[in-house]
Amino acid sequence: MVTVETSIPDFELNAYHHGEIKKVKLSDYRGKWLILYFYPADFTFVCPTELEEAAQYYKDFQKEGAEIASLSTDTAYTHLAWHESSPAIGKINYPMLADPAGKVCREFGTYLEDEGLSLRATFIINPVGVVKSIEIHDNSIGRSSKEIMRKFQAAKFVSEHAGLVCPASWEPGKDTLKPGEELVGKI
Repeated sequence: MVTVETSIPDFELNAYHHGEIKKVKLSDYRGKWLILYFYPADFTFVCPTELEEAAQYYKDFQKEGAEIASLSTDTAYTHLAWHESSPAIGKINYPMLADPAGKVCREFGTYLEDEGLSLRATFIINPVGVVKSIEIHDNSIGRSSKEIMRKFQAAKFVSEHAGLVCPASWEPGKDTLKPGEELVGKI
């Protein structure tokens, strides 16, 4: 199972993206940060609020060198139908990955066997495919793309600044720490 500091396995999935169904490999994202948004199902209540918010942050993630992809156990054709029928989902410009057999969800530890759905989970993966952050929680609790952006920025910062770490609620431009020493200051 995928955990923090492990490399993600490569999978090829069908995806709905820019009006078409196509094949996407997780390895296609090597060289960029990847934010994977696992969610339970299309045509639900909480999911469109999260995915729409992620769409609003998508350009900001791209400016920082990251891509977003959402993933559920629905088919790519269900993603297409949802994209065409929901004003919120119609705003999505990132790939919507399809895992109808639950293989990827099982590998990432998000699959609910009794329901055939994924838990709500976010994985922040670095450009070489190593997981830097995992957040998994109950499907009744929506995520904050603003907080996911903050966590991504912290993960990116520490990857670019060896020996420094980010304290609680760190944001770009705030003081950082060097283990064993006092605050380093703004970098």
